[in-house]
Amino acid sequence: MRGFGLKLDGALKVVLCALSTLFFLQPVFAADLAILSNGFSIRHDHRVVMGETTRLFLSADGSSFTDVPTAQIVSYEKDLSPPPAPDPPAAAKANPAAAPHPALSLPSTLSAARSAPRPTAAELNTVVNSASETYHLDPDLVNSVIHAESGFNSHAISPKGAQGLMQLMPQTANTLGVSNAFDPKQNVGGGSAYLRELLEHYNFDLVKALAAYNAGPERVEKYNGVPPFRETRAYVAHIIHEYNQKKIAQERAAKAQALAEARKAKAASGATHQPSAKAAAATTRAQTASSATAHTSASASLPR
Repeated sequence: MRGFGLKLDGALKVVLCALSTLFFLQPVFAADLAILSNGFSIRHDHRVVMGETTRLFLSADGSSFTDVPTAQIVSYEKDLSPPPAPDPPAAAKANPAAAPHPALSLPSTLSAARSAPRPTAAELNTVVNSASETYHLDPDLVNSVIHAESGFNSHAISPKGAQGLMQLMPQTANTLGVSNAFDPKQNVGGGSAYLRELLEHYNFDLVKALAAYNAGPERVEKYNGVPPFRETRAYVAHIIHEYNQKKIAQERAAKAQALAEARKAKAASGATHQPSAKAAAATTRAQTASSATAHTSASASLPR
């Protein structure tokens, strides 16, 4: 029995050793996640901090990257999840029926993104105002969505493939008639149209519309409201908080301006009906000087 036990113990060690070897031979996909202040996370291979901007490289060869404001990155975490599926094999590319539909193949490489120049603040403001007017949206709301989606980076590409300022997925962009999601005018126009469509669908319930923009309408329908996803909840809260802060600041500025104008009008009205102390003193001095001059002239004309 002892000999049999020794043999069994030795066999068990061999099995455990083999299992351990197999475990350690499994590929470990160790990438990093950049956790953003808006609740998003960006999976990347490596990064370079360049002062106020951090460049997140989405591939090991550095051919694809996205720039994120350094202040918006809260922390970094290790991501051990499998990488995205590889490109389809050459056979599939050669067979048009097996390849993705051309209409869905929007620019996704860095060179394609660079074909559309980044807009200046003034140009982006014009684009946002135009799209907001077209789709009857508040420009402050559209700007808050852009801030949460891409940090105003017109070349942004999410790990899931969303593109541009308002992070349109290729299929959504195709449905909206957006041929180049990296073009600011097309992207903001398409994103604004989609946001307006969601607002109308949810009877202008902003919370549900934003949740659907982030997680998809089907998930909002499933959970009858904001889905229980940390990313979506943080996304909705961030936009609504920022939007409300803008409105509060505007109301305060309007009240302060109205108060200043009222005080100015009151001061002008008082000055019209009641001369100031300086004006009264000047009038008194002028009257005194006139009397003295008249008295001197009269004295000079008297016979000696």
